[in-house]
Amino acid sequence: MERYSDEADVVIVGGGPAGLSAACRLKQMANDQGKELRVCLVEKAAEIGGHTLSGACIEPLSLKELFPDYEERGAPLHTPVSQDRFAFLTKKRRIPIPIFPGLPMYNHGNYVVRLGNFIRWLGQQAEELGVELYPGYAASEVLYHEDGSVKGIATNDVGIYKDGSPKETFERGMELHAKVTMFAEGCHGHLAKQLYKKFDLRSKCEPQTYGIGLKEIWEVRQDKHEPGRVEHTVGWPLNKDIYGGSFMYHLGEGAPLIAVGFVIGLDYDNPYINPFREFQKFKHHPSIVDTFRGGKRIGYGARALNEGGLQSLPKLTFPGGCLMGCSPGFMNVAKVKGTHNAMKSGMIAAESVFETIFDENLKSPTTGLNPESYENKLRESRVWKELKAVRNVRPSFHTSLGVYAGLAYTAVFYCVLRGIEPWTLSHNGADHSKLKPAKECTPIEYPKPDGEVSFDLLTSVALTGTNHDHDQPAHLTLMNDNVPLNRNLALFDGPEQRFCPAGVYEYVETEDGKGKRFQINAQNCIHCKTCDIKDPSQNINWVCPQGGEGPAYNGM
Repeated sequence: MERYSDEADVVIVGGGPAGLSAACRLKQMANDQGKELRVCLVEKAAEIGGHTLSGACIEPLSLKELFPDYEERGAPLHTPVSQDRFAFLTKKRRIPIPIFPGLPMYNHGNYVVRLGNFIRWLGQQAEELGVELYPGYAASEVLYHEDGSVKGIATNDVGIYKDGSPKETFERGMELHAKVTMFAEGCHGHLAKQLYKKFDLRSKCEPQTYGIGLKEIWEVRQDKHEPGRVEHTVGWPLNKDIYGGSFMYHLGEGAPLIAVGFVIGLDYDNPYINPFREFQKFKHHPSIVDTFRGGKRIGYGARALNEGGLQSLPKLTFPGGCLMGCSPGFMNVAKVKGTHNAMKSGMIAAESVFETIFDENLKSPTTGLNPESYENKLRESRVWKELKAVRNVRPSFHTSLGVYAGLAYTAVFYCVLRGIEPWTLSHNGADHSKLKPAKECTPIEYPKPDGEVSFDLLTSVALTGTNHDHDQPAHLTLMNDNVPLNRNLALFDGPEQRFCPAGVYEYVETEDGKGKRFQINAQNCIHCKTCDIKDPSQNINWVCPQGGEGPAYNGM
């Protein structure tokens, strides 16, 4: 059975900040200039914003550029930042760190938002401009012309049993062909991984380095709620050698809601680290715990995020397409913000794609068009200037002084000199290569959850609304079935069962009680991509399940 195919001028993969901003900008230019331009966007979540998870405290500059009348359009920016707090935590104390203009944690002028709601609104703007949105369609394959340039994408077949045979509901995926295909899959996109290899896009940059961000939404007591209050901490419960910290954002949307989260750099070396349990432990700090007592947790989720910055940016264009947003990684790690840069990269990419498509003098050597001006435009933009200024903040934490050196470096070289130092520090390798053998590390005893402020993992996953058909081909694939037991368990004591924030991976006793077997609970997967990133053997390969599956976040 052949796949149905359709032709567009531009196909965009991913309905997040970058993809939707690119789509809107393309149609704005086409409408303003009276040109016909068909723009199609596919998104693997069942609805736009359904897989979006972020803090989020956003800078509105890119939004103002895209829609100067965003307030009249009803953009859901309801909570301007009113207070900034930053602190270093010890086990029992909270040491305030002053915040003033120029520091990366200075947030006045920004907004606390539920990013999923903002993305849903951005999708509505795109549709009004004439963008064709296809939520629930997972791009599973990159298509190529005979000359090797990108032709478009194919969505995955649906209605297939686990053994590969078709169900009665079987339907073939469809092909979407385009002059230019724009990839905005978010952090560690599975199609972007293929493009990196196909076009050697990472040959002149360092490996990406990542963090895992875990987040909850709480309805707290009214006396603990201060709309617009923004808090960040570093230090406890992490030791000085682990990069990470917390955020608490007080939303002003009627109910007394707080978004609380914890980010841990995935370059940690102790295989016994459990990011989820570090997060639960954090909430019991004496200066934090009372905020949540008597409250109710109503949301949970997790997502990997790019922290490599300028050193880790790949080549952005290739014959037939380009990469945007958190797929290549434009997050300002010092600010803990990426939405504004993701949006701006999408807008810049859109302008380059538009120029390329309508350039009457263009003589393309390939059928798929290469929007080459995008990379130069980005280097001339505020995005590049911002990333250059903070390029050394993240790797400055890699000294023997850890977090203390990182804070000192940020104070001097970012806050005072704005990154004009003539050197660029290295991330020193990929995250998956950083784990030490278990025998060199001490197991970590985490406190049991109390069921009021801290919780167990499966209770948390239930709040994500995650759903996968259990009888379909695996979307968490192993390159070698023997590696988990023979290497990961034997050498690292099975770190998969700790770094996954959804209880997907387990080492369970065999029926005869003489050993263990590796079990994958794929139905729990919340699409965070941590396993694909941190697996020390690089044996796990995350691919898209059927479209519309995964978490069903509501304004995360």
